[in-house]
Amino acid sequence: MKRSFYLYSEGQLERHDNTIRFIYNENDRKDIPIEQVSEIYVMNQMNFNMPFLNLLSQNNVIMHLFNYYDYYIGSFYPRESLLSGKAIVKQVETYTDKEKRLNLAKALLEASSYNIYRNLRYYNGRGKELDFAMKRILELRNQIIKCRSIQELMGIEGNIRKCYYEQWEAIINNKFPFKQRIMHPPDNEVNSLISYVNSLIYTKTLSQIYKTQLNPTISFLHEPGERRFSLCLDLSEIFKPLIGDRLIFSLINKGQITDKSFDKGLNGLHLTKRASQTILQSLDERMKKTIFHKELNKNVSYEYLIRLEAYKLVKHIFGEKEYKGFEMWW
Repeated sequence: MKRSFYLYSEGQLERHDNTIRFIYNENDRKDIPIEQVSEIYVMNQMNFNMPFLNLLSQNNVIMHLFNYYDYYIGSFYPRESLLSGKAIVKQVETYTDKEKRLNLAKALLEASSYNIYRNLRYYNGRGKELDFAMKRILELRNQIIKCRSIQELMGIEGNIRKCYYEQWEAIINNKFPFKQRIMHPPDNEVNSLISYVNSLIYTKTLSQIYKTQLNPTISFLHEPGERRFSLCLDLSEIFKPLIGDRLIFSLINKGQITDKSFDKGLNGLHLTKRASQTILQSLDERMKKTIFHKELNKNVSYEYLIRLEAYKLVKHIFGEKEYKGFEMWW
């Protein structure tokens, strides 16, 4: 069974016959059969060459790159094995048709905002007194259907997230101060955690989109731009509450992430390598977690839920079935 590989040690990646060879600590090495690899995460300085990249490309393996401070740098994205000109045309047609794009963007925001609401409902049931925030988000969600532009939708999305983030201190039992979302750069521990975990969800989404006919640069809620896979932003918004946010809440409330998990130096707040590994290990376990899918009548993993969402987009742009975003029921 294929799985994700996370490389923390500085070293070198090379091709050895039909195997990935990881050389680290000067003389230590580990051989990884390419058939076992779904994606590679490089979390430190790494050297690699063309034969190694060719091996990844031939086997449709994506490699995600992070720097020493756990900032996402980019991905090695092999040529698309499922490339479909017809799918690209349909995807572009959906984007360029104002009404089609707006309706799809509304469906994406309705799903992501509902999952945010479910998180608040979950913790409200555990004594966090989040009734006012829940009511406010329901009011904002009711405005989605009335929007006449993407700009209006993004404004509502921003207000929903602002209200949501204002409840985080209560959810994490005031273990860290957190008033608002600040990204560039993160100004405190919680913002650093959100940035890191969100970048991981983004890469997980990219890996799943790669396994479909969709082009990751053509999006509907977020505006397509330079140097980013904007469709990943659309789909990852749906799964951040379920996978990313609940992971952060759990790690903090269980004491797995504390103030000692951060290096406070000249470059600001950064996770220690140990904390970064703890997060990645917990995320990997969460991605493998399964739920019973009502429509498919079988258990599917959180990871596969993301791919199913991409498949639903494919059906939508081809006119086979109207898209309805994934909504948590637990």
